[in-house]
Amino acid sequence: MSVRKLKPVTPGQRFRVVNGFDAVTTDKPEKSLLAPIKKSGGRNNKGKMTMRYLGGGHKRKYRVIDFKRAKTGVEATVESIQYDPNRTAFIALIQYADGEKSYIIAPNGLQVGQTVASGADVAPEIGNAMPLRNMPLGTIISCIELRPGQGAVMARSAGAFAQLMAREGKYAVVKLPSGETRLVLADCVATIGAVSNSDHQLLVSGKAGRSRWLGRRPRTRPVVMNPVDHPMGGGEGRASGGHPRSRKGLPAKGYRTRSKTKASNKYIVERRKK
Repeated sequence: MSVRKLKPVTPGQRFRVVNGFDAVTTDKPEKSLLAPIKKSGGRNNKGKMTMRYLGGGHKRKYRVIDFKRAKTGVEATVESIQYDPNRTAFIALIQYADGEKSYIIAPNGLQVGQTVASGADVAPEIGNAMPLRNMPLGTIISCIELRPGQGAVMARSAGAFAQLMAREGKYAVVKLPSGETRLVLADCVATIGAVSNSDHQLLVSGKAGRSRWLGRRPRTRPVVMNPVDHPMGGGEGRASGGHPRSRKGLPAKGYRTRSKTKASNKYIVERRKK
């Protein structure tokens, strides 16, 4: 894991910080695990723009990731660690003993040639997936299910990890990357280890064009709009528009929008910090 600072041979490269890609072992994806991605450009089926600031970007193929890790009792060997343009984490190509190949989110420290497995009776080693009820307390985990059999939904981005704190009956207490402590059913499966590419947060794009390559169009600041377009618009000269709020008038920056009657509130032991 490393980053590289480029020599400023052009203005766009002066502050650019790029990934060293030390962990990546190949640039050729597995063709059988690729799927097409259709871009909408933020338009709906009538061609009307329903999401602003989307469009363009480099053409991509989707890598079909196995988030469920449901193939239990069969060992798999790590064939390669690869870059995935659709996510911040690196992915690992694994081949099971019966010949089947699949992609998984690569944990930090996973090496080519290493063996991984999933199931209730596997060892709690990096890359293995197992139910929360079978893990030792204090284990660093990632790619956590919220419902048994659903597939991983939490702690999947680069460098993310959670920690198994305790077990209470049919629930496990998990401290999530946001700082929230939450009850998760102990039958839910998670992967041992933190997610790879933890240096992702150190990257600097260097120029506006890189956002366009990623499919992000220029965003207009609300404070420069007119009153008809945004609550923070209007004013003489460079007058900033009152309290920060959304286009619909909801306060931003600290105002909590989570419903007080939301059903899942009872599973939250401690809210995330402001």
